[in-house]
Amino acid sequence: MNKELFDFYTSMNIDKKVLEYCDSIEERLTKRFRDIDKVCEINQIKVIKAMQDNRLNEAHFAGSTGYGYTDEGRDALEAIYADVFHTEDALVRSQIVCGTHALATALFGNLRPGDEILAPAGKPYDTLDSIIGITPARGSLAEYGVSYRQVDLLPDGSFDYDNIRKAINGKTKLVEIQRSKGYAVRPTFSCEKIGELISFVKSINPDIICMVDNCYGEFVQTVEPSDFGADMVVGSLIKNPGGGLAPIGGYICGKKEYVENASYRLTTPGLGKEVGASLNNTRAFAQGLFLSPSVTANALKGAIFAANCYEGLGFKSVPNSTEPRYDIIQAVELGNEERVCAFCEGIQAAAPVDSYVTPVPWDMPGYDSPVIMAAGAFVSGSSIELSADAPIREPYAVYFQGGLTYQHAKYGIIVSLQKMVEKNLIVW
Repeated sequence: MNKELFDFYTSMNIDKKVLEYCDSIEERLTKRFRDIDKVCEINQIKVIKAMQDNRLNEAHFAGSTGYGYTDEGRDALEAIYADVFHTEDALVRSQIVCGTHALATALFGNLRPGDEILAPAGKPYDTLDSIIGITPARGSLAEYGVSYRQVDLLPDGSFDYDNIRKAINGKTKLVEIQRSKGYAVRPTFSCEKIGELISFVKSINPDIICMVDNCYGEFVQTVEPSDFGADMVVGSLIKNPGGGLAPIGGYICGKKEYVENASYRLTTPGLGKEVGASLNNTRAFAQGLFLSPSVTANALKGAIFAANCYEGLGFKSVPNSTEPRYDIIQAVELGNEERVCAFCEGIQAAAPVDSYVTPVPWDMPGYDSPVIMAAGAFVSGSSIELSADAPIREPYAVYFQGGLTYQHAKYGIIVSLQKMVEKNLIVW
């Protein structure tokens, strides 16, 4: 670290020992970061090609209102998404309010009373509990007669194929595969591993819909789950593919039939994709997608930097400091609530927005334990921007993600370590 940068950090009350430690970590990551840049370049050109092939032009950025009939920009953007994900169709809408809503839309659109969902990677992310009916809730799939079963992962984090085979039955209509770890300390799945699972399921019954919750995984590899047989891939635009510019929104890419079914749930039967005004969001959605490969690469570098910093201090990180990466989330087991809160305080203090706020655990809707969230974002809740969150429960793991620039992600980790030092929560 050069003297000017070092002096600037120390003027911001960062301890000299923290800076020297982080600088030594960063110097070891040059090759890892170069490999990430190569993946980024492939994905960047892939996105540009899709935009060029679909003749994206300035007229597409004129927003529609009301019903949104003949919204050419919206339709062009969905064609671009379909090309990027190599699918037959796509639904990309500001009317999808979050990733959980996108997943719910895909599930409700394609399931009917008497059908069954199978989760072969264990229980899905917490916010799906009330949608599926794992936690009783008004309007859940369970209330509509859709049943659910799951197969937990093996102790090594791999799929339990023997029990998956046993769980598939005549009612099994849809398999829900969560790519990222959620609030579990388990591996994130590569597209190739997901493809192996999909091939296995299809060998038993080719009519089963294989849906992948792709949140946090887009553009981490040069391929997507849809390249390996996924019938639907679903995600949020305020995560990777929105590039930090999308103010809201979600996407569902996949086979035309399943995307159309989801569109009937999002709007109404008979109208589907034909309605839904873009409300001047097309420019932000398109530009965010354009930036997404680079932004995702920055977030990925930040996650690797975090893993190496905390693992070097004796904390367990998942994935660990050397493993391949398949999403942007970095879990770090900190051992107690005090460290979790200090970590999140550091991420919040490093934010460009609301940096003076101190995050505290609270009973957040959709979760079964208090959750602490640090996010000083330009877009509320945008977890492609620098953020950290954690359920206050064993093993007291904090989940760090995002960073529109690597420099910001790096700064967040430096400040999180500074908070630990100030509170005497780490030992050098």
